[in-house]
Amino acid sequence: MRQKDTYYIRLADSGSDRIFGLGEAGLFRGLSFDDRPDYETKLAEVCDNIDRYAARPSLLADWPSIRFAVETAVRDLSNGGQRIICQSPWTDGKEAIIINGLVWMGDRNLMRERIASKLAEGFRCVKIKIGGINFEDEIELLRFIRKEAPDIQLRLDANGAFTPADAIERLNRLAEFDIHSLEQPIKAGQWAEMQTICRLSPIPIALDEELIGITVKTRKEMMLDEINPQFIVLKPTLTGGIESSEEWINLARQRGCRWWVTSALESNIGLNAIAQWTASLDNDMPQGLGTGQLYDNNIPSPLTLHGERLSYSPGHEWEIPPLQWH
Repeated sequence: MRQKDTYYIRLADSGSDRIFGLGEAGLFRGLSFDDRPDYETKLAEVCDNIDRYAARPSLLADWPSIRFAVETAVRDLSNGGQRIICQSPWTDGKEAIIINGLVWMGDRNLMRERIASKLAEGFRCVKIKIGGINFEDEIELLRFIRKEAPDIQLRLDANGAFTPADAIERLNRLAEFDIHSLEQPIKAGQWAEMQTICRLSPIPIALDEELIGITVKTRKEMMLDEINPQFIVLKPTLTGGIESSEEWINLARQRGCRWWVTSALESNIGLNAIAQWTASLDNDMPQGLGTGQLYDNNIPSPLTLHGERLSYSPGHEWEIPPLQWH
């Protein structure tokens, strides 16, 4: 992926354009549940009937990225159009969110360089995407990490690269490296097979893509009860927005399942909303909120990243470009 299109909903009270809320509908092509040919048509229909959807974002259950945009635009406007979604000590600049360092897939030498860079930046939790190169090379990379940083927390994300037949064998081999968790070992939708993996794996399993497209509470309960994962990973743009993600959290807590929050390649508008929401929750685990730095044309914002610490600098202004609103 070399570029990513995104959409913004600009929400203002009638008669006043100077104060407005912004919400990002960060459609993720090929992954979002609402990646459909009529996406822009739905987005236009929502904007034409914004009062209805602002009052009941749940009407957009089947359009998670648009629902997230509406929810956050409403919250922003209600807080004076200052890009404040959830007021907290974090938005006051008094606290930081600890995030994991994300190492993207690449060849062995490139991944080794990226891993060394994250260690040098002081990350105490590193997340590595595996399944993109030869498994034996990935084993060697993990051996290198453990030699260089024996105490660092390691998270792995397989993005469904394993098969039900080889998953346990691979997990047993990976367990040698004291892995905190492994996300989505096999492709989503194989509940019985995933349940077996969660039960037998020596490494705690985190569900990621498994949550996408499950919009009804009873269905969420069924999935959690059948698979019984150790963790779930919440991406509000993909998991139905803030209210739906909070429902996931409550259901997980009832079952003794822990969770953390991850961004999904949003611009700083969406990343800011997710970070503010995350900071308002009671979760001290490292979060996955560092992807906004990937873009070379991101919207300048008060978000600052120093190593593993994501902060909000209230003295810095947002620089919203003059966009053509439709």
